[in-house]
Amino acid sequence: MCFGPGRGLDGMVLFSMGVSVDGYVADRDGEFAWTKPSDELFRFHTERVAQLGAILLGRRLYETMRVWETDPAMRADPAGARFADLWAALPKVVFSRTLHCVDGNARLARGPVAEEVAAVREATGRDVEIGGPTLAAQAFELGLVDDLRLFRYPVVVGGGTPALLPLARRVLLELVETRTFPGQVVYERYRRV
Repeated sequence: MCFGPGRGLDGMVLFSMGVSVDGYVADRDGEFAWTKPSDELFRFHTERVAQLGAILLGRRLYETMRVWETDPAMRADPAGARFADLWAALPKVVFSRTLHCVDGNARLARGPVAEEVAAVREATGRDVEIGGPTLAAQAFELGLVDDLRLFRYPVVVGGGTPALLPLARRVLLELVETRTFPGQVVYERYRRV
């Protein structure tokens, strides 16, 4: 799969996730139903995805989001249909040790994180997102993440999958934007210093 003509390295590398107040993307049972967005937040996510040139994601997130390409029920209303169209068109690089093939506008990663990030940044002049905590931790360790975007839901789950895995060194951030969405979801955007 090709991501189109090379347009340089203009876009940023982003990490974006919905998290609990205590910093988890899923609880101990792997559930994350508490991250259901309001209509306003869903529109915000749709506009965010529309600005991306590509996304690199792990197997779990790929499998979770695949429903937007495979389930016709996700297109039941105009908002869902628009997001599904954007998501289906978005080039995806999937990191997995267990998948042998992927569907739609996705391909399996052929190299390590740094090489794949460099390849998609070279292929698109737009922002590139890293999806999934394990992949994001690798990208943070390599100094590849420019922007961190958290959607903090008003729930404490007490354990599970942390949004940010332990890193070998500190990463200094600057808070550049906050916003509160219906349901008391707080959007926090940080830029790497």
